[in-house]
Amino acid sequence: MGRIGRGLDATAKWLLKFRIIRWPARKIANSRLSWSFISRTDRIRTNRLRDRLKAQPLPEHVSIIMDGNRRFAWSQEIEKEIGHRHGKDKLKDVMDWVLELGIPYLTVYALSTDNISTRDSDELETLYDLYVSGFNEIADDPQIHEQGVKVQAVGRLEMLPEHVRDAIEQAESRTESYSEFLFTVCLAYGGREEIVDAVRGVAAEHAKGRLELDSIDTSEISKRLYTAELPDPDLVIRTSGEERISNFLLWQIAYAELHFTDVHWPSFSRNDLYEAIDSYQKRKRRYGG
Repeated sequence: MGRIGRGLDATAKWLLKFRIIRWPARKIANSRLSWSFISRTDRIRTNRLRDRLKAQPLPEHVSIIMDGNRRFAWSQEIEKEIGHRHGKDKLKDVMDWVLELGIPYLTVYALSTDNISTRDSDELETLYDLYVSGFNEIADDPQIHEQGVKVQAVGRLEMLPEHVRDAIEQAESRTESYSEFLFTVCLAYGGREEIVDAVRGVAAEHAKGRLELDSIDTSEISKRLYTAELPDPDLVIRTSGEERISNFLLWQIAYAELHFTDVHWPSFSRNDLYEAIDSYQKRKRRYGG
């Protein structure tokens, strides 16, 4: 069978040498009809995958490391600021897809403490402006209010400029009464820093005599984390081909399933999300066993 396949492939390459064949082949491949057929086929496949996912237990909490805005920009030969803008727009799409599936918790890694100390000031200003725009849009988004999405930002938020903190406060206050879904944005965030802050809280309680030494356990740490309101993530997705955690939710993802994809964040599609969840559903979670 391998010899037959190689023979067919060689024959096809030979035929493409002739202009009389190559020209109509190129026309057909680039035609509106061809692209319409491919697009329709992709939609059918994606919808079938969605229906299959819904028939199985879905993850309760999906977390995403949104990586690749700058690499996307480089690959498209556009300014990195435009890449970040595409990344912001993609987050809105992904939130819609997660809501459609009925997954109640979505957490995204938007800006690390390391980013604040290493990115140049112009790029940071671009990011801050996008965060302000994004949180303002969330505060006014009819779907957020119709679906009952509570929005919060976590991290060392005091490191952010005042206008970013004001936009966060506005979105949080507009959605604080909701409980159907919880959307969390990690900003000025670092997993190690979060654990340090939680341990400081434990130490302070012990020093005041409110917490016995023998009572300090994992639950005492967990309830002092920034994400104390959330269950631990079931699935962590990282885009853009990197296979590392980068100081994200270090405590919380101890038993999470990890999914890495080569797709840059702005190019992340509905089908990419579904494939990540499909991969999760096919695994047998062992929780350290």
